[in-house]
Amino acid sequence: MNPAEEYILRQPEPFKSILLHLQVIIETTLPGVELLFKWRVPFYYMGRSPICYLNVTKGYVDVGFWSAQYFTKHQEKLESDKRKYVKSLRYQSIDDIDDQVLIEVLEQAYIFRNEKFITD
Repeated sequence: MNPAEEYILRQPEPFKSILLHLQVIIETTLPGVELLFKWRVPFYYMGRSPICYLNVTKGYVDVGFWSAQYFTKHQEKLESDKRKYVKSLRYQSIDDIDDQVLIEVLEQAYIFRNEKFITD
């Protein structure tokens, strides 16, 4: 088992269930993504391009996206939390997950995966 899978399986509930659900949605939506372990959290990559990361922190699961500044859908659902480039969807329970929103955000992350950060 790779370290990213271990990270997911060792989380307490409800985070473990949230992560497992996210894993199914991500891997179903983007066949060919690779689950890696970088910076001590699971990351999904398509080739050399990051799609998103999964992080349990501060009482929620954070699904972070680098290319979110290019997204045209669901910007109102993405949290920046004082981060300059990364935005994320956050889930405290499995019931918080809107699969359709997550799928549409993942599709945008895939489309914009090779874009560079827009700097001021």
